[in-house]
Amino acid sequence: MPKKTFNPEGLPVPRGSYFHVAVADPGRVVTIAGQTSSDAEGNIVGAGDVGAQTREVLRKIRVAIESVGGTIDDIVTVTVYITDARFYADVNDTRREVFGPNYPPSTLVQVSSLARPGLLVEINATAVVPEANLTI
Repeated sequence: MPKKTFNPEGLPVPRGSYFHVAVADPGRVVTIAGQTSSDAEGNIVGAGDVGAQTREVLRKIRVAIESVGGTIDDIVTVTVYITDARFYADVNDTRREVFGPNYPPSTLVQVSSLARPGLLVEINATAVVPEANLTI
Protein backbone atom coordinates (compact mmCIF):
# COMPACT_ATOMS: atom_id res chain seq x y z
CA MET A 1 0.00 0.00 0.00
CA PRO A 2 1.49 3.37 -0.96
CA LYS A 3 -0.08 5.20 2.01
CA LYS A 4 -0.95 4.12 5.55
CA THR A 5 -3.02 6.41 7.75
CA PHE A 6 -3.50 6.00 11.48
CA ASN A 7 -4.12 7.70 14.81
CA PRO A 8 -1.25 7.10 17.24
CA GLU A 9 -1.91 6.06 20.81
CA GLY A 10 -1.82 9.10 23.04
CA LEU A 11 -3.64 11.39 20.61
CA PRO A 12 -7.40 11.86 20.72
CA VAL A 13 -9.51 10.24 18.02
CA PRO A 14 -10.25 12.98 15.44
CA ARG A 15 -13.78 14.34 15.41
CA GLY A 16 -13.58 15.17 11.71
CA SER A 17 -12.73 13.19 8.61
CA TYR A 18 -8.96 12.90 8.95
CA PHE A 19 -6.23 10.81 10.56
CA HIS A 20 -3.36 12.34 12.53
CA VAL A 21 -0.59 10.61 10.57
CA ALA A 22 0.04 9.40 7.02
CA VAL A 23 3.12 7.45 5.99
CA ALA A 24 3.79 7.04 2.28
CA ASP A 25 6.10 4.64 0.50
CA PRO A 26 8.85 6.05 -1.69
CA GLY A 27 7.57 8.08 -4.59
CA ARG A 28 7.46 11.63 -5.84
CA VAL A 29 5.83 14.45 -3.94
CA VAL A 30 3.05 16.16 -5.89
CA THR A 31 1.59 19.42 -4.63
CA ILE A 32 -1.76 20.69 -5.83
CA ALA A 33 -2.54 24.38 -5.52
CA GLY A 34 -5.61 25.51 -3.65
CA GLN A 35 -8.69 24.64 -5.66
CA THR A 36 -12.02 26.45 -5.55
CA SER A 37 -15.30 25.67 -7.24
CA SER A 38 -14.74 28.17 -10.06
CA ASP A 39 -15.16 26.64 -13.52
CA ALA A 40 -13.16 27.48 -16.68
CA GLU A 41 -15.33 30.55 -17.35
CA GLY A 42 -15.02 31.79 -13.77
CA ASN A 43 -18.52 30.76 -12.71
CA ILE A 44 -18.95 29.35 -9.21
CA VAL A 45 -20.14 25.74 -9.30
CA GLY A 46 -22.58 25.20 -6.41
CA ALA A 47 -23.13 28.86 -5.56
CA GLY A 48 -24.40 29.12 -1.98
CA ASP A 49 -24.00 25.36 -1.31
CA VAL A 50 -20.83 24.43 0.58
CA GLY A 51 -21.38 20.69 -0.01
CA ALA A 52 -21.64 21.19 -3.78
CA GLN A 53 -18.63 23.49 -3.77
CA THR A 54 -16.59 20.98 -1.75
CA ARG A 55 -17.58 18.19 -4.14
CA GLU A 56 -16.42 20.30 -7.12
CA VAL A 57 -13.16 21.24 -5.39
CA LEU A 58 -12.40 17.58 -4.66
CA ARG A 59 -13.33 16.64 -8.23
CA LYS A 60 -10.75 19.14 -9.46
CA ILE A 61 -8.15 17.76 -7.04
CA ARG A 62 -8.90 14.26 -8.37
CA VAL A 63 -8.38 15.51 -11.95
CA ALA A 64 -5.07 17.11 -10.92
CA ILE A 65 -3.69 14.01 -9.19
CA GLU A 66 -4.87 11.69 -11.96
CA SER A 67 -3.13 13.92 -14.52
CA VAL A 68 0.23 12.69 -13.18
CA GLY A 69 -0.80 9.04 -12.78
CA GLY A 70 -1.86 9.22 -9.15
CA THR A 71 -5.13 8.51 -7.40
CA ILE A 72 -7.10 10.15 -4.62
CA ASP A 73 -5.58 7.53 -2.28
CA ASP A 74 -2.09 8.97 -2.93
CA ILE A 75 -3.03 12.24 -1.21
CA VAL A 76 -1.21 12.43 2.11
CA THR A 77 -2.45 15.78 3.45
CA VAL A 78 -4.93 18.56 2.69
CA THR A 79 -5.54 22.05 4.00
CA VAL A 80 -9.16 23.16 3.94
CA TYR A 81 -10.14 26.82 4.09
CA ILE A 82 -13.77 27.68 4.84
CA THR A 83 -15.43 31.05 5.21
CA ASP A 84 -17.74 29.97 8.05
CA ALA A 85 -17.04 27.43 10.80
CA ARG A 86 -20.66 26.27 10.53
CA PHE A 87 -19.66 24.59 7.21
CA TYR A 88 -17.50 22.08 9.11
CA ALA A 89 -20.02 19.21 9.11
CA ASP A 90 -21.00 19.59 5.43
CA VAL A 91 -17.38 19.76 4.31
CA ASN A 92 -16.45 16.69 6.35
CA ASP A 93 -19.44 14.69 5.09
CA THR A 94 -18.43 15.45 1.50
CA ARG A 95 -14.78 14.58 2.19
CA ARG A 96 -15.89 11.20 3.59
CA GLU A 97 -17.84 10.54 0.37
CA VAL A 98 -14.78 11.25 -1.78
CA PHE A 99 -11.97 9.76 0.29
CA GLY A 100 -13.87 6.87 1.84
CA PRO A 101 -12.13 5.42 4.89
CA ASN A 102 -8.65 6.41 3.63
CA TYR A 103 -8.90 10.15 4.20
CA PRO A 104 -5.65 12.05 4.73
CA PRO A 105 -4.47 14.14 7.65
CA SER A 106 -5.79 17.66 7.31
CA THR A 107 -5.98 21.14 8.68
CA LEU A 108 -9.23 23.11 8.61
CA VAL A 109 -9.06 26.90 8.86
CA GLN A 110 -11.81 29.49 8.92
CA VAL A 111 -10.87 32.55 6.87
CA SER A 112 -12.66 35.87 6.48
CA SER A 113 -12.91 35.46 2.70
CA LEU A 114 -11.47 33.66 -0.30
CA ALA A 115 -10.29 35.05 -3.65
CA ARG A 116 -13.80 35.92 -4.87
CA PRO A 117 -17.13 36.65 -3.22
CA GLY A 118 -19.33 33.56 -3.19
CA LEU A 119 -16.51 31.05 -2.77
CA LEU A 120 -17.10 29.13 0.45
CA VAL A 121 -14.28 26.55 0.45
CA GLU A 122 -10.77 26.12 -0.93
CA ILE A 123 -8.58 23.03 -0.56
CA ASN A 124 -4.95 22.37 -1.41
CA ALA A 125 -3.36 18.91 -1.34
CA THR A 126 -0.05 17.10 -1.19
CA ALA A 127 0.36 13.59 -2.53
CA VAL A 128 3.11 10.99 -2.81
CA VAL A 129 2.73 9.15 -6.12
CA PRO A 130 4.69 5.91 -6.57
CA GLU A 131 7.42 6.35 -9.19
CA ALA A 132 6.03 3.45 -11.24
CA ASN A 133 2.67 5.25 -11.65
CA LEU A 134 3.93 8.69 -12.70
CA THR A 135 2.93 9.74 -16.20
CA ILE A 136 4.98 12.93 -16.46
